[in-house]
Amino acid sequence: MVRTASTMLSLGVSAPDFNLTDVVSGASITLATFADKPALLVMFISVHCPFVKHVQSQLAQIGKDYHAPGLGIVAIGSNDIEKYPDDAPEHLQALAGAEGFNFPVCCDANQAVAKAYTAACTPDFFLFDRDRHLAYRGQLDDSRPPNGKPVTGRDLRHAIESLLAGKEVDANQRPSIGCNIKWIPGNEPEYFTGIRAEDS
Repeated sequence: MVRTASTMLSLGVSAPDFNLTDVVSGASITLATFADKPALLVMFISVHCPFVKHVQSQLAQIGKDYHAPGLGIVAIGSNDIEKYPDDAPEHLQALAGAEGFNFPVCCDANQAVAKAYTAACTPDFFLFDRDRHLAYRGQLDDSRPPNGKPVTGRDLRHAIESLLAGKEVDANQRPSIGCNIKWIPGNEPEYFTGIRAEDS
C-alpha cells in the first residue's frame, strides 16, 4: 500500500464522458445516464483497500440519503485486476450487494476513465454540478483507518448539500487520502509520477 493523495483536479473543469458497464445490472453507464440529475458524484473505489473498507458503509448511506434529492452517483473500480483480483467485477458486485449500494458500480478495466479524471487513490471523489463542472474534489471527511475519528462524510456531504441547494461549494477543500490506484505495468499516467500523500 502506498499512501496517496488525490490530484486535486482544477475546479470548474467539465466531467469527462465514459462508457462502462454496471457490474450489478449489466447496464451501460455514461454521463447521459445521469442527464436529469442536479449533481453527479463520481467516486473511485477498491474492494481490498483499507481506506475504502473504512468508509464503504458511509458511501452506501450517502447513496440512500441523497437518492430522493436527485444526486447521481457512480462508483468505479480501476485497479489492475490481473495483479489485484479482489477488484475484479464479481468482487465489486459482491461489495455492492453486501453494502446495499443503490448506484451503479463499474469496472474500468483499461483504466482510461481513471486517467481522464486524474484519479490517484481509493477512495477518490469528484462532484459535479448540474452543468457537469467540477465543484468538489477532496476528502470524504477527516477520518482515516488509524486515527480513531468517526466516519461522518462531513466534507463531501456539505459539498453535496450546497450543490443541491443551488449554493456555491466552498473552494477550500482537502485532498482525499487512500491507497494508490494499482496501475497496469506501463500504464501509469504522467500525473501520477511523484504524487505524495498529504495529511495532517
